[in-house]
Amino acid sequence: MPTLQEMAKKPAAFSSGHRLCAGCPVPIFTKMLTRVTDYDVVLGSATGCLEVASSIFPYSAWKVPWIHTAFENVAAMMSGVEAMHQVQRQQGKTSKKLKFVAMGGDGGTYDIGIQSLSATMERGHDLLYICYDNGAYMNTGIQRSGATPLGAATTTTPAGKVIAGKQQQRKDLTKIMVAHHIDYVAQASIHNPVDLSNKIKKGIELDGPAFLNILCPCIPGWRIAPDMAVESARSGVETCFWPLYEVEGGKYKINYKPKQKIPIADWLSTQGRFKHLKGSKSTGLLEDFQRYVDEQWSWLLEQDQASA
Repeated sequence: MPTLQEMAKKPAAFSSGHRLCAGCPVPIFTKMLTRVTDYDVVLGSATGCLEVASSIFPYSAWKVPWIHTAFENVAAMMSGVEAMHQVQRQQGKTSKKLKFVAMGGDGGTYDIGIQSLSATMERGHDLLYICYDNGAYMNTGIQRSGATPLGAATTTTPAGKVIAGKQQQRKDLTKIMVAHHIDYVAQASIHNPVDLSNKIKKGIELDGPAFLNILCPCIPGWRIAPDMAVESARSGVETCFWPLYEVEGGKYKINYKPKQKIPIADWLSTQGRFKHLKGSKSTGLLEDFQRYVDEQWSWLLEQDQASA
């Protein structure tokens, strides 16, 4: 694996001059896509923040072949491109081996696009799907998604006298992908470039389907300062809300274990989307949230130990 210094010298797939929000951490992973591997890659994006901010006609921030598709079908579209390439190789029309990456936010992955994602993984296409999880439909107005955490205020789960934000726990899409019995599934965070680059490289270079879920805080959606995205992601990992782990061939491996878990309430208090949870009225919801995080972390530790 090349060092970060060596990777920084290689051309990035994504250029400066894009229109993502100031402080948005998404370019951290997009710039890695061509730096972690020597394969030529073809990329596809579902409709979302990354697509809109990188391709406002007639401009594009992409330096490699890139395709924009609808909210719901980036996995289906890229599986078709990958299948076409395999046929061309079999027919001798090309000897080059390309790699394929599909990308979508949590709205276009957890919810709208889960059908095409599931089918792509089940069919076994040779591509990496990357979900940049910011916990809501940020591009269309900060509506709740299946990835939105318990208690978060969004425009469709506003905090008020009746409810205190979203009333359901988030969907665990990473586990859903593990249930597809594919060779590689992982969770990463934009605050840890070494772990993140390792996982992107594994996912791209694997011959077969791979899925990577990346925690990507949203500045306006999380209501944090523009310079706080990386720190907020780090804190989310330290609470064990977002564990860094990978599943290869069905075996679990935790890549980072906090020396001392941060209480979930401490992390939530740094984000404006949870500001309504301050005070005694929200004690029960915070206890439910902490209990859920603890249970999920304990389960993951058991899987890690059993796979050792």
